[in-house]
Amino acid sequence: MPIPDRAFLRRLVDAYEALRAEEAAKVAEPSPRARELAYTLCVSTGTRDVRLALETAHRLLAAVPERA
Repeated sequence: MPIPDRAFLRRLVDAYEALRAEEAAKVAEPSPRARELAYTLCVSTGTRDVRLALETAHRLLAAVPERA
């Protein structure tokens, strides 16, 4: 599996986690934007479940050093 660009993956994870945290306080069902971010996370990490996608993304981000 190709490793996605670190900056892209970081933005994607941050956007998804922030949106879901905001939505969790308001509604139980994810918004269309959250579903889109979840789908993109899954595609980017080669997974089919957003929880696994987040785990994979966090693992990839920890393994790949940030560029200066």
